[in-house]
Amino acid sequence: MAGQETRMLLLGAVALFEPVNGYQIRRELLSWHVDRWAHTNPGSIYHGLTTLTGQGHLRRHDLVDGGREVAVYELTDSGRTELDRLLVDALETVNPYERTAFNVAFSMLPLLDKPAVLRSLTTRRVELERTVAEFVEAKTGAAPPHATRTMLLWLDLAVAELAWLRETIQDLRDGTLPVSPEDGSWSPPADDPGWQMNADREKYRALLDR
Repeated sequence: MAGQETRMLLLGAVALFEPVNGYQIRRELLSWHVDRWAHTNPGSIYHGLTTLTGQGHLRRHDLVDGGREVAVYELTDSGRTELDRLLVDALETVNPYERTAFNVAFSMLPLLDKPAVLRSLTTRRVELERTVAEFVEAKTGAAPPHATRTMLLWLDLAVAELAWLRETIQDLRDGTLPVSPEDGSWSPPADDPGWQMNADREKYRALLDR
């Protein structure tokens, strides 16, 4: 199976839309352009669902929907535990050279409650402040000029992220950046495929006697 990012994306997509079929997950994730920024190959999505099911993190149901066989997925308790672990780790771990895992976790923010989000982002802020201080110290060393220039780029990126992170934390605390989908602050357009996914979810729940 692909790396941590794909694992997080698949578990998170199921958690957001369950019960949901594999095609819907693939379509949704590709609409996020995960093949461009999350190192997730579209062909790995079905394989990943199978792997996570075999590991006990997903539960697969084979249903008949209008005469058509369809496999739908739900998160298990162990899947929820694994997803929470991955999200918290990705939010809190600072890697100034690679931010893909953080980007994936941040896209799944509604899956964590607000206190957990604030704790993890505050932990990240502290670690990022330390990273910026290390870069500032390193740029005054005896590195070759071109290497120093590279460190300046890393420093600028880290400083920019730190400013963004501080603003994000403040917006979360003020309530100007809501994370709960129930707050009613945003709704997808009428032609968004998510509306059909919601309708299918209710149908699948009925078939599963939910």
